[in-house]
Amino acid sequence: RAVLVTFDDGYCDFAEHAWPVLRKLGLPVTLFVPTAYPDHPERGFWWDRLYNALRSITTAREIAAPLGPLPIGDGPARHRTFKQLRNYVKSLPHNEAMAWVEQFCAALGVEPVPNPVLGWDALRQLAAEGVTLGAHTRTHPLVNRVSVAQARFEASASRDDLTQAIGSAPPIFAYPSGGFDQAVVDGLAQDGFELAFTTVRGLNDLRRADPLRLRRVNVGQRASLALLRSQILPSAAWLNRWQPLASAN
Repeated sequence: RAVLVTFDDGYCDFAEHAWPVLRKLGLPVTLFVPTAYPDHPERGFWWDRLYNALRSITTAREIAAPLGPLPIGDGPARHRTFKQLRNYVKSLPHNEAMAWVEQFCAALGVEPVPNPVLGWDALRQLAAEGVTLGAHTRTHPLVNRVSVAQARFEASASRDDLTQAIGSAPPIFAYPSGGFDQAVVDGLAQDGFELAFTTVRGLNDLRRADPLRLRRVNVGQRASLALLRSQILPSAAWLNRWQPLASAN
């Protein structure tokens, strides 16, 4: 009946909004950091760049995309188009995906988005105040869209970066965007990771759960307190036993 609170990506708003509340309530929290981003203002996440590019379109009613023409009119239509393109990018091999985003944004003449990730000084301060920092790769590729060797390097190098910057790093990992496969799981085990978090929805019965395929419950903008409460009841963990936890994108 334990709950672990986790955040991915190390956005600055974690320190501004989330941590003050959690600290006041005495709730421990883990923040997973893509370690190539702190103190590199020229770097921004590809999904933020894509969203910013779509926001920049003010005259066209639709755009040409690999999925066919997509609407770009009102807010809901634009958001649906963003989600479709985001899923398309996630389906591609990593280098091909990043090249497509670069080409798409360049064609629209969109300026790079600011780096939203906390700097190392801020991360060290959070660690000193009690936040656990965990590895989230260096450059945030979906680790099932790169070679196994690259995936293992990204994970281990991220942990090494944290150790060097903070002084220590636990053997924990969060799969970027939830992507994983069996080869990556096996590689993490060989490299000494003991816990790894997916984005597969659900709870974990620790008597049976695979520690390198842990489920999580996403708390989004539409997650009411009643809904969240229902999702973390013990009965929800019982229902997970009939839901397969296979490789994910």
